[in-house]
Amino acid sequence: MIEIERLSKWYGDFQVLTDCTTRVARGEVVVVCGPSGSGKSTLIKCVNGLEPAQKGRITVESVDVTARGTDLTRLRSRIGMVFQHFELYPHMTVRENLCLAQQKVLGRSRDEAVAKAEALLERVGLSQHIDKHPGALSGGQQQRVAISRALAMDPVAMLFDEPTSALDPEMINEVLDVMVELAREGMTMMVVTHEMGFARKVADRVVFMDAGAIVEDRPTEEFFGSPSSDRARDFLSKILDH
Repeated sequence: MIEIERLSKWYGDFQVLTDCTTRVARGEVVVVCGPSGSGKSTLIKCVNGLEPAQKGRITVESVDVTARGTDLTRLRSRIGMVFQHFELYPHMTVRENLCLAQQKVLGRSRDEAVAKAEALLERVGLSQHIDKHPGALSGGQQQRVAISRALAMDPVAMLFDEPTSALDPEMINEVLDVMVELAREGMTMMVVTHEMGFARKVADRVVFMDAGAIVEDRPTEEFFGSPSSDRARDFLSKILDH
């Protein structure tokens, strides 16, 4: 589904990604973890072209994301993206947030878009909030709306960029529960997260990054049970002890 081959990226003179290679099979859940500043978020933002890469190649369902002339708007309509800070339109109701792209990008009728929005909001337990603006919702509710908005586009894969890091601890599980259900339904997912419990429960593989490079790319139980690098062992010893 997603192939990343020898990807490198710079911000000016600073190299933020160095020769990164990995792939995500259809229906697979891959968690990307590592210390702050290791390039995790930049890596997944390159997958749908939100960040351009200077070297290497990314393909999604055989579409070359890094090629000139690729229709990135169309590509992004097929790859759902959920951000750390929700990125909902504050002046629109929840209904309008879910309907806008369906109508403008997919060409759905108003009735079709509303029906899809209502079904998705019922699925995440937010039907009663459909006429509210995002500012009237809790952080966890806003993130569930953001996930629903991405799902409304019928994506072939979902990218999550630290979706729970801006939430209060009590709200984290309500978002993770939705993500766990998506994984069980077979959604292809790349998830940047520090939620190691979620990773152990749901991920098929873990990609561990440090200083812009992929240090480990292993099945989940192998990564947690016997990390092969000193850097990963040090990271896990700190994050799992608390």
